[in-house]
Amino acid sequence: MAAPAGFARLSRFWQTADGWLRTHANYPWHRDSLLDALGEPDDVEAAMSRERAADLAERIVAAGGVAAAVRTESEWLATPAGQAVAAAPLIEAVRTGDAEPRRRGAGPLPASGLRVLDLTRVIAGPVCTRFLAALGADVLRLDPPHRPELPGSEDSLLGKRSAVLDARTAVGHARLHELLGAADVLVHGYRPGTLDAFGLSPADLAERHPGLVTVSLSAWGTTGPWGERRGFDSIVQAASGIAMAESADERTPGAMPCQLLDHGTGYLCAAAALDGVRRQRAEGGTLHRRLSLARTAHWLLGQPRPAHAVPSAAPEGDRWLTPVDARITAVSPPGTLDGHGLSWPRPPGYGTAEPRW
Repeated sequence: MAAPAGFARLSRFWQTADGWLRTHANYPWHRDSLLDALGEPDDVEAAMSRERAADLAERIVAAGGVAAAVRTESEWLATPAGQAVAAAPLIEAVRTGDAEPRRRGAGPLPASGLRVLDLTRVIAGPVCTRFLAALGADVLRLDPPHRPELPGSEDSLLGKRSAVLDARTAVGHARLHELLGAADVLVHGYRPGTLDAFGLSPADLAERHPGLVTVSLSAWGTTGPWGERRGFDSIVQAASGIAMAESADERTPGAMPCQLLDHGTGYLCAAAALDGVRRQRAEGGTLHRRLSLARTAHWLLGQPRPAHAVPSAAPEGDRWLTPVDARITAVSPPGTLDGHGLSWPRPPGYGTAEPRW
C-alpha cells in the first residue's frame, strides 16, 4: 500500500505476516530509526511481510521510531495501553500551588492580551496555538535548532511569531524561563516527562512561574504502558481501531479523510487553555490541562455512527479561503464573533522572530 499524499515514502501501512503495521517516517530521524530497527533491508516491504505486526512495532519503537500494529477497537481496548487511555478523562485538569489570581483587563477579542508560549509542531499543537492567535493572543513559537521543521509547514505558523532557541545551552535555558516568566499560557507537545530536565515539570512550574496555565498534548496520555511512547495522528488511528473502522472491505485498513484526531484535539487544547485562564483568574493556582490524541480517538469512536457511509456535500472551495499576504492564501479560522469572521493576524515565517515578547 503506497504512502498517502503528504506522507514520506516509508510512512504507510505495511502488510505483515499476521496483519498490518502503520509507520510514520516523515522526519529524517524517525526514518533512520525505522531502517535501523529493520537492519537496513534492501526490500522494506519484504522484510515487513515476514514478521508479526506487534513484534515489528515494538522493535521500531525501541529503536526510536514510530509505529503501531493495526488493531480493531475491541482489540485495542483489550490491551493495557487501550484500557489506560479509556480510563483517562478527555481533558485532565490538575492544579498545583496557591498562586494568586492573575488580573488582566478585557480586550477586543477573547484572548486579547494573552501571551502564549508555543512548544508544539506537526498539526494538533499548532492548530491550538494558531486558533489562540486568531482569538487575539500573542503567540510565540519556539523550535530547537537541531530539529528544524519540515519544509511546507507554513500552515502551522499562521498568526504566530516563530523563533529558534536552544534550551540545552545556559543562555537558551535562561531565555526560556524569562519568556515563561512573562507568559500566561504554555502549550507543548512533548512526551510526558521529556521537559522535566528543563525545569518544566508541574511542580517546577508552580514554584518558578506561579499562575501559569499549561496545556500539554501527547499521543497516548500520561498513564499506562504507552505513556512515554511517540505517536502521530495516523499511528493512533491504526492502533485505536479507527483505521479498521474506516476499512472499505473490513480487511484492509483505511484512514479518515483528514488528520481529524490532530484537528479535533487541537481545538480541545485551545478550549482547555481559555478555560484554564478563566479559572486561574477566578480561583488562582498553577493550572495544568492534559490531552492526548488517543483519548480523543476513544471519544470519537464512542459517538453514534451510521450503519453505512453518508455521502458528503461537495466542498464550497473559495468560501473558506482568505488571503494572508501577497503570496499566501489559507483556510480561514473557524467560527465568528458577533457575526464577523476571524482572521490570521500575521503571515507565517519560520524562525524569523527573536525569542522575546
